[in-house]
Amino acid sequence: MRTTEAAPAALSARERAMLLVLCGAIFLEGIDVAMLNVAMPAIRADLGLSTGTLQWVMSAYVLGYGGFMLVGGRAADLFGRRRMFVGWLAVFLVFSGLGGLASEGWQLIAARFVTGAAAAFMTPAGLSVITTGFPEGPRRNRALLLYSGTAAGGFSIGLVAGGLLASVDWRWVFFAPVVLSALILVGALASVPRAPRPDRTGQRLDLAGGLTVTAAVLLLVLGVERAGHASPLSTVLTLGAGLAALAGFVAVERRAAAPLVRLGVLRSAALVRANLAALLFSAGFFGFQFLVVLYLQELRGWSTLETSFAMIVIGIDAVLSPTVVPKLVDRFGNPRLIAGGLLLAALSYALFLPVGADWTYLAMLPSLLLLGVAFALTYGPLTIVATEGVAEEDQGLAGGLLYTAFQFGAALGLSAAAAVNVAATVSDTAAARLDGYRAALWVPFAVALGAALVGALGARSRRGRPTPQPDPSPEPAPAG
Repeated sequence: MRTTEAAPAALSARERAMLLVLCGAIFLEGIDVAMLNVAMPAIRADLGLSTGTLQWVMSAYVLGYGGFMLVGGRAADLFGRRRMFVGWLAVFLVFSGLGGLASEGWQLIAARFVTGAAAAFMTPAGLSVITTGFPEGPRRNRALLLYSGTAAGGFSIGLVAGGLLASVDWRWVFFAPVVLSALILVGALASVPRAPRPDRTGQRLDLAGGLTVTAAVLLLVLGVERAGHASPLSTVLTLGAGLAALAGFVAVERRAAAPLVRLGVLRSAALVRANLAALLFSAGFFGFQFLVVLYLQELRGWSTLETSFAMIVIGIDAVLSPTVVPKLVDRFGNPRLIAGGLLLAALSYALFLPVGADWTYLAMLPSLLLLGVAFALTYGPLTIVATEGVAEEDQGLAGGLLYTAFQFGAALGLSAAAAVNVAATVSDTAAARLDGYRAALWVPFAVALGAALVGALGARSRRGRPTPQPDPSPEPAPAG
């Protein structure tokens, strides 16, 4: 049903400059992860890393990012969003450079862990600058859709850029983000507005809650990451310890005078559905990409650069998110768009299930294109739903919850797909490998169906509700 909302006013020069900087930061985060993905073989060859050590180069970033995200989001609310964004962007810059200078595996792993932790503080701070700097409604939606499209573009461009840089020297995969970070840092100092330190009289960072939730997320992500290559007993013990830490976190939050996560925030059914859908969507998306890359490189013998160019079509979402999706949001609303996008993701994975040993690229193209469209319809609207209706003082927390869901979902999807692939591959022949890929492809498909169910429940619950009217004020609120 078409809404009667007026078209959003044009962004001011200050708003455009601020949004450019924040989009640059989320682009940086996306390109950093994607470039490392395709540079791993070159890193292994140069540093002589074992498979286990190489896996930790990837896992260290995931652990740092996922483990500190909630603390990072709350820190932005308490200590100032601009302060957290700028400070941790500088840390990201320094440790990305140190990763490029690493001569031993442990040095690279340590640098990646701190880089991930820096992103965990920087990302929710940047998101909350947008959600507090634009009034809820079409103006904020427009900004968030542009932001999400930039994130997708970073990942897509990073696949190709990583292949090109790694073909010269893998260290440029770390040095290139240093240059980009420096430019964004200068832009942030000039364009992100200063604001007085938030008045949080009687409030403080909940250290006990921060320690328990960080331990919980670290252990749970670690357990999921190791599921495919560690013993079952080790995995169960790690996950059990993570669940125990999570229970301890809930107990601490119930008694804390100033909790890290106000449990009342989770009473919002829309917020819970958005985060659950984000987790499941991310699990399917990253699990599917992992399997497609293995199929193209290990079975078909495609080079890293050929694989990167094949996958870049998924980046169509970077074009659709800021151009087409805002019009669809205005016409159909976020919940319906999310439900449709999740269904398209499931269809994309279903089309790839019968993959053959000699499929042409044209045979793969429908799946990859549909996945790009699905990402465009889902990612931005999920960001909007996960932050709308949340009080300004909790916007950093809302962003932290959302990105924790995305990160944990990515770890879950990668681990589950890898575990099924290993279990179903009975030998090293091409036929056995293909059987393994086909079996593992059911993981993203099943997860996407679950996500589509969650999305359908969200669309049904919003049916018939009046569309909230946006704040007509053209000026952004202070973005601390």
